[in-house]
Amino acid sequence: MRIFVTGASGYIGTAVVRELIDAGHQVVGLTRSESGAHLLESLGAEVARGVVEDLEFLRQKAAASDGVIHLAFNHDFSNFAASLSADLRAIEALGGGLAGSGKPLVITAHANGKASEDAALSFIEQGVRALIVSLAPSVHGEEDKGFVPQLIRIARERGASAYVGDGTNRWPAIHRLDAAVLFRLAVESAPAGSRLDGVGDEGIPFKDIAGVIGRHLDVPVVCIPHEEAQAVFGFLGMVASLDLARSSEGTKELLGWKPLQQGLLADLEQGHYFLK
Repeated sequence: MRIFVTGASGYIGTAVVRELIDAGHQVVGLTRSESGAHLLESLGAEVARGVVEDLEFLRQKAAASDGVIHLAFNHDFSNFAASLSADLRAIEALGGGLAGSGKPLVITAHANGKASEDAALSFIEQGVRALIVSLAPSVHGEEDKGFVPQLIRIARERGASAYVGDGTNRWPAIHRLDAAVLFRLAVESAPAGSRLDGVGDEGIPFKDIAGVIGRHLDVPVVCIPHEEAQAVFGFLGMVASLDLARSSEGTKELLGWKPLQQGLLADLEQGHYFLK
């Protein structure tokens, strides 16, 4: 297949591009930067220089492909509503380019992104094999810039690694290489309308994550009350308090997908998260 991938030079995107090419697919990767273009070329992908705000460009690239994996998203938590609106417009453009073709459109779920999901699934009636991949909140591995590095930064700055309450609230996680395999299987064969849960660790007690961070930074591991979570963790305050355990059993049964990489705690023990 000739697959158009948005966000192709990003943290998850590069893993997806490698996985697709290794499986024999051709990849056209969207990137806005010169460095991103060089990276994609080094992986063996064809480069599409552009931005997700160029909706006509997205339509054309989607129409010229055998399928689309949409990974691009602006993780600007200071104006998340604008990020969600931009994502919705991009999905509408990509779906429009694939309309009537029977080809796949794989999108990525985001918090409060129901409008984007509904827009993608609405294209099923227009002959698009639209489906959703919902990844665990922590997609871990080398070069991770997500939640876990933020927890490490906060612990380093405060001189203590904190957890909320009794710390038994659970975080799911997935290694980015396992996520890449899931995206490949999704674009290859997942049925229209599927919602695929990408979860390796179904729920790690938050206290265990805080413990590994504290040990590697050589700082105390402390319990804080729920009312202090926002002050300690900032925008992560609510997430650090929630019990988010999830399962991917349905996804495994549907696609034969099986996470093979190490879990989050084992990945943390490798030490690369603490080199900065």
